[in-house]
Amino acid sequence: MIHDHRHCQLGEGALWHPERRQFFWFDILGKRLLSQDADGSPLEWRFDRMASAAGWIDRDRLMIATETGLAILSLADGILTDVKAVEADNPATRSNDGRADRHGGFWFGTMGKKAEARAGAIYRYHRGEVRRLVDTITIPNSICFDPDGGTVHFADTDRGIVWRQGLDGDGWPVGERQLYLDLSARGWSPDGAVIDADGGLCCAIWGEGAVVRFDAQGRQTHRFDVGGQQSSCPALGGPALSDLLVTTAWDGMADPDDAQGRIYRLETGLTGLPEPKVIL
Repeated sequence: MIHDHRHCQLGEGALWHPERRQFFWFDILGKRLLSQDADGSPLEWRFDRMASAAGWIDRDRLMIATETGLAILSLADGILTDVKAVEADNPATRSNDGRADRHGGFWFGTMGKKAEARAGAIYRYHRGEVRRLVDTITIPNSICFDPDGGTVHFADTDRGIVWRQGLDGDGWPVGERQLYLDLSARGWSPDGAVIDADGGLCCAIWGEGAVVRFDAQGRQTHRFDVGGQQSSCPALGGPALSDLLVTTAWDGMADPDDAQGRIYRLETGLTGLPEPKVIL
């Protein structure tokens, strides 16, 4: 079903806030964060720059990935306070997918505003430090973490590949990344993703109008279809952490119909994991 009737040019960054019991999501090109209050009334925060992903710090603050770096958003008054500049001197790039890890860190990707080849990267913020972890990636996506926090997944949408990599006790990468999914033969483009309580990776497939779940061995187990063709990012939340929120986009469509760019919500039978907080 449609969760929210506002259209997003480029919906992304779906997040369930466990303390507020509230879904959030971004319209990157619209430079805004969207949500609903307890009675379903629309909420909106507008920015002076593109923003794409968030992690929760506490009930009233979010860590936000923007086109100039990381900032803290006060939900009460909408004030955005810069924390760390990241590629702020490069007007050709912006932030993209991101998610908090289970060690209190926050991972986020950057990419070319015109999806220029190999112009992107993936970074991690951890207790005040930012490190660049992955270079020369075109469209970073599918950043998500196993239930025990020992593995990160991430994708290059342009290549149709999802990797996974081990993490140490502080959440930093160790060893070499390994191939997890190669969806290129299907012509599938992995976008945002989230891990459920059983370790399944639920990945939005751009262009398929669906979120597809894969088990730890990379086998497809479920498919959840939505009305918007360009499905971009899922989040599991709701009272039992079993509702799947899916953002979509109408960007790049010559004549989008009313289903495109909508926000969808489905009951899945899956169980999500509480989204971890970001530690400053």
